Amino acid sequence: MENKTFIRGAGGGGCFTGDTLVSIPGGTKEIQEIGVGDVVCSFDDKGQINQAKVLKVHAHENERVIKYNLWGGQSLHATPNHWVLNQFNAFVEIDMLGSDDCLVDESNQLLPIVSREELGLRTVYNLTVEGHHTFIANGIRVHNAGLGLKVAGSGGGGGKGGGRSSRTPIEADDSLQSEQFANVLDLLCEGEIEGLDDGGRSIFLDDTPVQNADGSFNFQNFAIVVRNGTQGQSYIPAPVGAGNIESEQNVGVKVENGTPITRQITDTDVDRARVTINVPSLQRITDEGDILGHSVSLRIDIQYNGGGYNTYLSDTISGKCSSLYQRDYIIKFDGAFPVDIRVIRTSANETSSKKSSDIFWSAYTEIQDEKLRYPNSALMGMRFSAKQFSSVPTRKYLIRGMKVKIPSNATVDTTTHLGRITYSGTWDGTFQAATWTNDPAWCLYDLLIDQRRYGVGVDESTLDKFDFFSVSQYCNALVDDGKGGQEPRFSLNILINSRDEVFNVIQQLTSVFRGIAYYGAGSLVLRQDKPTDAQYLLGPANVIDGVFAYSGTAEKTRHTCATVGWQSYENFGEVEYEYIEDADAVAKYGIINKDIRALGCYSQGQAHRLGKWTLLSEKNLTETCSFAVAIDSGIVLTPGTVVDIADPLRAGTRRSGRVSSATTTVITVDSDTDLSVNLSNSPTISVMMPTGLVETKTISSISGAAITVSEAFSEAPNAAAVWLIQTSDIQSQQFRVVSVAENNDGTIGVTALAYNESIYNAVEQDVELTARDITNLSGVPEAPEGLSGTEFLYQEGQTVHTGFDLSWSHKRLNVNEFEVKYRIDDDNFEQVTTGAPSITLRALRAGELEVQILAKNYLGKQSSTATATFTLVGKTAVPGDVQNLSVEPISANSARLRWDQTVDLDVKVNGLVHIKHSNLTNGSATWPNSVDLIAAVAGNSTEAIIPLVEGEVLVKFEDDLGNKSTNATSVIMQFPDTLGRLAVQTRREDLDSPPFQGTKTDCFYDEGLDALIIDGDEELDNQTDFDNISSFDTLGDILTSAEYQFVNALDLGARFSLDIQRRFVTRAFFPNDLIDSRTANVDTWNDFDGTDADAVNAKLYFRSTNDDPSGSPTYGAWQEFISGTFEARAFQFKAELNSSDVAQNILIDELGYQATFQRRQENSNGDIASGTSTKAVTFDKAFFTGTASLGGTNAYLPSVAVTVMNLGAGERVNVSSVSSTGFSIDVLDSGGSNVNRNFTYQAVGYGKAV
Repeated sequence: MENKTFIRGAGGGGCFTGDTLVSIPGGTKEIQEIGVGDVVCSFDDKGQINQAKVLKVHAHENERVIKYNLWGGQSLHATPNHWVLNQFNAFVEIDMLGSDDCLVDESNQLLPIVSREELGLRTVYNLTVEGHHTFIANGIRVHNAGLGLKVAGSGGGGGKGGGRSSRTPIEADDSLQSEQFANVLDLLCEGEIEGLDDGGRSIFLDDTPVQNADGSFNFQNFAIVVRNGTQGQSYIPAPVGAGNIESEQNVGVKVENGTPITRQITDTDVDRARVTINVPSLQRITDEGDILGHSVSLRIDIQYNGGGYNTYLSDTISGKCSSLYQRDYIIKFDGAFPVDIRVIRTSANETSSKKSSDIFWSAYTEIQDEKLRYPNSALMGMRFSAKQFSSVPTRKYLIRGMKVKIPSNATVDTTTHLGRITYSGTWDGTFQAATWTNDPAWCLYDLLIDQRRYGVGVDESTLDKFDFFSVSQYCNALVDDGKGGQEPRFSLNILINSRDEVFNVIQQLTSVFRGIAYYGAGSLVLRQDKPTDAQYLLGPANVIDGVFAYSGTAEKTRHTCATVGWQSYENFGEVEYEYIEDADAVAKYGIINKDIRALGCYSQGQAHRLGKWTLLSEKNLTETCSFAVAIDSGIVLTPGTVVDIADPLRAGTRRSGRVSSATTTVITVDSDTDLSVNLSNSPTISVMMPTGLVETKTISSISGAAITVSEAFSEAPNAAAVWLIQTSDIQSQQFRVVSVAENNDGTIGVTALAYNESIYNAVEQDVELTARDITNLSGVPEAPEGLSGTEFLYQEGQTVHTGFDLSWSHKRLNVNEFEVKYRIDDDNFEQVTTGAPSITLRALRAGELEVQILAKNYLGKQSSTATATFTLVGKTAVPGDVQNLSVEPISANSARLRWDQTVDLDVKVNGLVHIKHSNLTNGSATWPNSVDLIAAVAGNSTEAIIPLVEGEVLVKFEDDLGNKSTNATSVIMQFPDTLGRLAVQTRREDLDSPPFQGTKTDCFYDEGLDALIIDGDEELDNQTDFDNISSFDTLGDILTSAEYQFVNALDLGARFSLDIQRRFVTRAFFPNDLIDSRTANVDTWNDFDGTDADAVNAKLYFRSTNDDPSGSPTYGAWQEFISGTFEARAFQFKAELNSSDVAQNILIDELGYQATFQRRQENSNGDIASGTSTKAVTFDKAFFTGTASLGGTNAYLPSVAVTVMNLGAGERVNVSSVSSTGFSIDVLDSGGSNVNRNFTYQAVGYGKAV
C-alpha cells in the first residue's frame, strides 16, 4: 500500500504476526495492513483511550514467535521481548510475566497468561505511534518502545549533541520464584464409582474448574490422581498420595553444556526420585542497560540396569531471578535397578558477562511411597502449587457415583440424559454388571441389599425386584423440563455422608419418586404414586355397615405457594430456590408458603414439578375416606392400592353389590334395585375376578338383575364377587389407600386419600385437572318410612340410664345424611345427624319420646319429615319377678336361699333383693302380711343365708328407683314333727284375753281389726272437722315407729341353752283405704283388696339375763332374732313396728315365740362302783325338769337306765331320787343288803344347763 513505510532487517525488536488486529476508531485492522499516517487507538499514562497517528511501520523476518493464551480464550502472537502493560501499570517484556502477573485489555480488565505455545519463526510487524507510543493489539494494551531498531536517518547527524536521545535503564522484576506445593487426598465416595464426569473439567478449586471446556487449564504445576474405589485398586504414590519416606543425597555440581552429571540409585525399594536444580541467577543486561529475563534449557536422562539412556524430560527455565531459584523434577521409576540419572545442559554455556544462566545439580532425593490402597473407597489425590492459592482451596468434584446393579435389559444413557436408564424387551429378572446410574429405584435397591459396609443388608430374596423395575420405568420416562427440552421424570444425585435410622433413609429416598416403603408379610413393599388403574372394588356390600366416613381440610389452611430448594450444577452444587404459586389461591388467601427440600435434585424442572405437585395435591387431593372391611378384603388392601368406591350416599343411587351367578357374558347380580341405567351414558361393569384382578366390560343390556356385556370376561366371575357399575354421568370415587390397621373387633380399618389420575398431566403438561362426576344428587330424597325402635337400659359407671334404638327404612337415594330431632314430653328438641338409617339415643328418661326424621342430599335439599311417638317407661318399669327360688337347710338354725340373677340392669346396678317371712305355712302369705327376714341384699346377688324358721319366705327385686317386682316369689319352710324336742313354752300375745296385754308405746290393740297397730300422731280432742275423719282408730299421720313389750318374761329357773323361734303374722294396709272407709260407688272400685302397702315392717327382739328375774336382774341389750339357740336363765321379748309412709300401717295378727329344749342323752364315763351303801350319781350337765310356770316342777325328769355288771342270783337294782342334777342307786342282794357292783348309766332328758 502506498502509505506504508517498511523498515526491514533493522534488528531484533518486539513485534506481532501480521494477522494481529490493531484497534482503530470504529473497529480493528490487521497490523500488516496499517500504513504510515493511519490513525489507531492509543492510550495515555492515565489509561484514557485517544487517537494517534502511525509514524512508522516496522517488519522483521524470521523472528521467534510465541502464542500467549490468555484467560477468557483470547490470545496474542508476539515475540518474547515485546513490551506490554502489566497489572502495576508498568511496561515489561511479555515473556517476563509470571503466573501471578496479568496483562491489561482495552477495557482495563486484567488477563493472566494461561499457557504458551511456540509458533516458530514468522514475519512480524510493529508500529511507531505518535504521542505516548502506545496502541492496542488483539485487545491488549502494548508499547512500541524497547524495539532495538535503527531507523534510517535517525542515527548520528550534524549538529552538536547529535545522536540518540538518552533514557534511564530499567530492571524487570524477578519472575522466577521457588514454589511450595500442597498435597491433598480426598475420600469421594464408597466404591466402585464410575469416576469423574469429564476429567479435569469436573474438578473445581475454589469454584474454578481445573480445565476449561476448550482443554486449556486454569492452574499450572498441578497433578491429579484418581482411584475409583475398586477392591484391587493400586495405591496413589507420593507426593500426591498419603505419604512417603525420603532420603536426600547431596550432589552440588555445576552442570555445563557437554559435561553431563550422573548419579546412580541402587536401593530397589525406591519408587521415585526428586532431582533439585539450583539457578543462582537468571538474567541478561541489554546494551541500553536494561536488566531483563533470560532462559536456560536442560534435559534429564534415565538408564535402567545399564540398558542405555533415554530422555525422561526436557525443560527450559525462562524468566528473571536475581537470587537463588530452585526447581524440582520428579522421576518415577518403572525399570530394573540400578537406575542412573543424568542431567545435561542443552543450552550453550554463557560467554558474555552480561548474561547469567548457570545451573547446578543441588541434590537428589530417594523416595519410597507408603502404598495405601484404600480398597472400595473412591479417592482423589491432588498436588498443586501454593503460589496459586493463599490457603488450601475448597475442592468440589463432579463425579458419576457408585455403580449399582441394573436389569439385564437396561442401558444407561451417557450422552443425552446422563444416568437415565432405557429398557429393551422384557426383563427376565436377572441383572448385569454394576454400572453408574441416577435412577432412584436401583440406587435404593443397592442401598437395601448391600451387606458389605454401607447398606441395610436386607436379604435380596425378600425384595420384589419387579416393584423396583416398575418404579424405574416410571422414573426414567421423559417429561418436559420447562426449558423446551426433556428430562427423566425423577433422577437422584445425592451424597449420603452421615448415619441415620434405616427407616428414615428409606423414606427419604422413596420420597424422591413419590413413593412409600413399608414392611408387609416379612418383606419390604415398594409403592409409587403414579397413574394406576383401580385394583379393588368397594361398596356397601363389602364394607362393614356399608358406611364410608369422609373428612378434609379447610381451604384457608392450604398452602398457596411453595419454595423448593434444589442444587445447581452451574452453581457448583449450591442450593437454589424455585418458587411456584397458585395465583388464584394467593389472590384469595394471601401467601401461605411451604418450604420444600428436593432431595438429590439437580434439576430445576424436577424441583418445579415437585412444588406444583404439592400445591395441586393440597388443593385437590385432601379428602380422606375411612371405612372398615372384613379380613378377606383387609389382606388385599395395602398402602398404595387404588380403589373404586361406589357409595350410594354420594352417588345418589346404588351402583355396587354382589354377584349372584355369572357366565362370561351375563352377570346376575344380587338385586335389581336401582339397576336401570341409560345405555347412552356408556355404562360399564367392573367385577372382581377369581384371579383377584378387576376386569371392566361395556354393558350391552340389562334385564331385571341380569347384566349382559358386549365382550366376554376372561372367565366367569365367582358368586358373591363384588361388582360396580359406572356411567358417563355417575363414575365411581377413586381413592388411594394410605393406611391399614386391625381394629379391636377383628375388622380391618382402612384410610384412603383422594386419587385423581389427571393430576399427573396437570403437573407435567400444565393442563387443567378434570374432576370425576360421582353423583346425581340433585334430586330431593324421599321421606323416611317405618319408624320403629326398642327401649333399653345401659350402664355408665355405677349409674343406669335409659336408651332407645331408633331405626327406619329408606331407599337411600340422593341421601347424604338423615337429620333426627327428638324430645321427651315437652322438652326442647335435640338434633343429631347420621348417615345410616338408624341411630341410638341415650340419656333419656321415662315419658313420651317424640321423633322427627328427614333426609338430606349433598346439596342440602330436604325430604318431608317423618314423625313418630314412643312411650318410654325408662326406669319406672317394675322389675321382673324372682325366678327359680329354692331353699336348703345348712344347719339346725340356718338355710341357704337361692334364685336366678335378675335380668333387669337397674336391679343389678344399685338395686336390692328383699327377703321377707310369714309364719303362715298354708301358702296364704302375702307381701304385705310378711316382715323382713334379713336385711335386703345387693341386686346382683343370687343367694343369701337366712334363719331356718318355719313359714313362708317371700322374695322381690327392687330397682334403683325403688320399684319392686309385681309379684312376690315364695317358698315354704315346714318342719316335720320333732321327736325328742320339748316345747317348753309356746307364747302368743294375741291369744291373751284381752289380747296384747303388754306394754304399748305408740301402738294399741284395735278390737275392730283384732290386731296390734301403730297409732296416729293426732288426738281426737284436736279434731275440728269430724266429717273428714276416715278412721277414728288412727288419727292423723301414722307414726314412724312403735313398740310392744311382752307382758311376761320367760324364766327357765336356771341358765340353759334354749331354742327360740319367733312367730309373726302381719298385714300391711292403708287405713284410709279400708272398705268401710270407701264412699265411692262400688262399681268404680278398681279392686276390693286395695293398694298393696309396702312401706311397713315389724321385728322381734329379746334380751336376756342370768339373774333371777323376780329379783333385781341385769339384762343385756336388745337384739333382733328370728330363730336361734340362746343361753340364759330368763328372756324378755318385744316387737318393733315401723312405717316409712305416713299413710301406711301394719297389723300384727299373731305375735309370739316358741321355746324348745332339744332332747339330750348323757352316758356315764366308764364303769362306776355302786359301793356297799346307796350310791349318789351327779350328771355332768343338769337337765331341765320344769318350773312352776313351765309345765310344773319336775314335770320333765330325765329317764335313767343302768346296767349292772356281774349281777348275782337274787340280786336286784333300785334307782331313786332322780332329779335334774342326778340320781341314787342301790345294788341289793336277796337279803336286801347292798353289794358292790360296777354299773353304767344312760340318762335321757331335755336341755342342758350352762
